[in-house]
Amino acid sequence: MTISLYIDADACPVKAEIYRVAERYGLKVYVVSNSYINVPRDPRIERVIVSDGFDAADNWIAERVGPEDIVITSDIPLADRSLKKGAAAIGSTGVAFTTSSIGMAMASRELMSNLRAMGETTGGPKPMSPRDRSRFLSTLDETVQRIRRRDQRQE
Repeated sequence: MTISLYIDADACPVKAEIYRVAERYGLKVYVVSNSYINVPRDPRIERVIVSDGFDAADNWIAERVGPEDIVITSDIPLADRSLKKGAAAIGSTGVAFTTSSIGMAMASRELMSNLRAMGETTGGPKPMSPRDRSRFLSTLDETVQRIRRRDQRQE
């Protein structure tokens, strides 16, 4: 089996880092978005444009991922769906979502949503820092290595 990377690309700040890791390991990359996004000319990188319907990109990704795949997203419900299908999920700041951490992430998301609905100003996500980019690269590399080792043991 080969590892594929699925990027929830519309607001992903680490696409360049993903392309570098994919090139190093020869991985297939699906860049999924609601609109045209420039991607490198590489046969392993595929641009997928979905409708602009609610969660269209998330649904496209969730319907296709499996245990050999890595999903890069800041969308917690998509991370949850990906984990349930056996895929790995990594946030753009390099925090890996796990089956043990996703419940708390979903609860925090719900709390923030409720606060916003009541008129609280909660602010948005913090800007990406060089440390976030470094952590992302490290986490993605470690995740690819872990899946490869697991696959080698199963052969």
